Amino acid sequence: MHDLIRPVRPDDAAAIAAIYNPYVTGSNATFETESVTAAEMRRRVEDIAAHCPYLVHETGGEVDAYCYAHPWKQRAAYSATWETTVYVAPDRHGQGIATRLMAELIVRCRDLGCHALVACITGGNAASIALHERLGFVQVSRFREVGRKGGEWLDVVDYELLL
Repeated sequence: MHDLIRPVRPDDAAAIAAIYNPYVTGSNATFETESVTAAEMRRRVEDIAAHCPYLVHETGGEVDAYCYAHPWKQRAAYSATWETTVYVAPDRHGQGIATRLMAELIVRCRDLGCHALVACITGGNAASIALHERLGFVQVSRFREVGRKGGEWLDVVDYELLL
């Protein structure tokens, strides 16, 4: 099957919501607790893609993964530090999609003058930690029990990549 990495389009929002929502309702990968509608996802996509790199991965013409970068903090001194996000459709795990997608995002962030990328990962998310370590990110912090989801206190680990 033909696969492709391309910039997001607003009409990808429904597919992106379909990828994201199983993580919302069935995992601790995101601290969001309510499913996101296609309309809300479209608003988010348009807001982020207007200023930052936002990519999707297609296999056979179907969006099966996405990633983006956005400002890490709002203060001007942080302007060259961006946070990354990546999600792959649950039935597409283990095929190297996230690695290829994130590698392209890193190149685009570097080309746009970004100096540092930060990934905020739920503690215990071994797959995301392994992905980021493969890409050269290193753990720089751990916040203990800062989120609560599904009756469980959750840690957050921050990984950083200097470009």
